[in-house]
Amino acid sequence: MKIDADVFRVQEGNTVDLGLWHTRTDPLCISGKQYHKRLKDHVKQLSALQRMLYASNQHALLLVFQAMDTAGKDGAIRHVMSGINPQGCQVCSFQHPSPRELQHDFLWRTTRDLPERGRIGIFNRSYYEEVLIVRVHDSLLQAEAVPDAAADDAIWQGRFRSIVDMERHLHANGTRIVKVFLHLSKEEQRTRLLARIDEPDKNWKFSAADMTERACWDDYMHAYGEALAATSTTDSPWFIVPADNKHNARLIVSQIVLDALTGLQLSYPTVSEARRHELQAVRKLLSTAG
Repeated sequence: MKIDADVFRVQEGNTVDLGLWHTRTDPLCISGKQYHKRLKDHVKQLSALQRMLYASNQHALLLVFQAMDTAGKDGAIRHVMSGINPQGCQVCSFQHPSPRELQHDFLWRTTRDLPERGRIGIFNRSYYEEVLIVRVHDSLLQAEAVPDAAADDAIWQGRFRSIVDMERHLHANGTRIVKVFLHLSKEEQRTRLLARIDEPDKNWKFSAADMTERACWDDYMHAYGEALAATSTTDSPWFIVPADNKHNARLIVSQIVLDALTGLQLSYPTVSEARRHELQAVRKLLSTAG
């Protein structure tokens, strides 16, 4: 049964109350074996489409992943994109901005890493941090030294407009943008944080900052809800993917990416008649060469 990704799409103009969006769905597979088989099939299709994307060299695909800590961004990227040729894909992870980056507008540092035509770019966190963590922790906004910046609604609405305008510009120039919010419940996050403490091989993942951010959960849900509602458009949609079950989340994400690439109606470049004659001439030389 094909996954209907539109079920998870945020329709343009709709408000978003994340408390009304599920963090868990019915299992999409009846066993781990079936899950691996289904994901493998998705990965195989993605690999074939990525080769055509690269060969046609007309479009780029930008995948944006946002989520609360422990929601599984790294795992989703690693599993879903496992069959993609590394030459045609680049993953960028954005942490706290450097002093140099703080001297520029809030979109500058991510714009430098946009994918070229023919490639897939993946942003593990992104320019959306500027309306999420910066909104929750207003001291970060002050560090950006924006003229007359006050942590009020006007600056966030202005940033939403800037983001939508930028994404509209990219779409018009061949970059398709798909944005995924992995929607994790607070209880499931608690379970995963405990696992990071209790399981020695996961200790390295735990950071005291995780608890600081968890204490701001309600503020983040509000910031995410407004950001998703304000910036999900028909051309550059947001998808709210239930993330309490990692297997389900990865299958849904892979279907979303498949749909995005399939929608480009990709094909290998058509060879002209002159080029065909040239190739046949070369073939003749190769066939008779000693």
